[in-house]
Amino acid sequence: MTTPVKWALIGASNVAQEWMIDAIRSQQEGIICTVFSQNAERGKAYAQANGIPRNTTLLDDILQDSEIQAVYISSRNEFHKEQALAAARAGKHVLCEKPLALSLDDAEDIVRVCHERGVVLGTNHHLRCSAVHIALREQLRAGTIGNLNTVRVFHANWLAKSVDGWRLNDAGGGLILDSTIHDIDTLRFLLGTEPLSVFAMTQSGRKSVPGIEDGLMAVMRFPGDVLVQIHGSYAVPYAPGGIEIYGDKAALIARDCMSQKPVGSLALRNAEGEQPISLTHHNLYRYSVARFLGAINGKGTPAATGEDGVASLRIALALKESVRTGQEIKVIPS
Repeated sequence: MTTPVKWALIGASNVAQEWMIDAIRSQQEGIICTVFSQNAERGKAYAQANGIPRNTTLLDDILQDSEIQAVYISSRNEFHKEQALAAARAGKHVLCEKPLALSLDDAEDIVRVCHERGVVLGTNHHLRCSAVHIALREQLRAGTIGNLNTVRVFHANWLAKSVDGWRLNDAGGGLILDSTIHDIDTLRFLLGTEPLSVFAMTQSGRKSVPGIEDGLMAVMRFPGDVLVQIHGSYAVPYAPGGIEIYGDKAALIARDCMSQKPVGSLALRNAEGEQPISLTHHNLYRYSVARFLGAINGKGTPAATGEDGVASLRIALALKESVRTGQEIKVIPS
């Protein structure tokens, strides 16, 4: 029998309310004990609405609670470093939303301290947990499409009013660190390699304040002279999300798969036409939490590790540097 793992939520967030509370409670060993919010009124209302026994405005209440074994961090991006380091030093396992931090040095510090303290660190990159993307990777590893040539990623949407806030008006927000970083992690998961260089151009002001990107076109060069294109946006309604992967023998076409929901389709297109590939969908966040709890119990690793979080951040920051300079930026793998 598995031992229950008692959690604290650091951040009274929408993503936790919509997805992670259910994901944690869906696991036999997952129990949520408390939620931290800097806003006492919000924290109290959030705890009551979600059946969480306690709420606090003091992070130390969580750090000093010996019953709490794991934390899920979904606060604003600029708080991730401080909160993750504090939790790790207190001996808590850490599942953190992306990005791990706003700088590469800070993200690497989180990984280092978690290793030193012997706690599990996971980055909550949910898209790699999609049944579509898992099947895509299996097809690529099986050599179904032959030699890889090009990839196109479509991840444009209309950002909901309920979650726009700091994403559109704060230096810690913007499309690249909030959304494109998921595309980056998904590409790393699918291709199993790191890009050699990146180039990007952005838009702003359609939904965001001027200077905070809300649209992006990017090109990446991967080993083997593979070119990857990403289109991301917070200001494009009705756009289907998807990934197209082209080889010299066939193509893999994934549709409606850049989503938090367990949806999407996958097809193989070759000389015989287009054949659907059977999928069994599952809840992405339940899958992520199950992998994280398995790692705590010594069974495997989180779906996305701390090192994955560092790698995706490195590439995202390279995109931001390309936008700033107007130049192609080389990416140095870890």
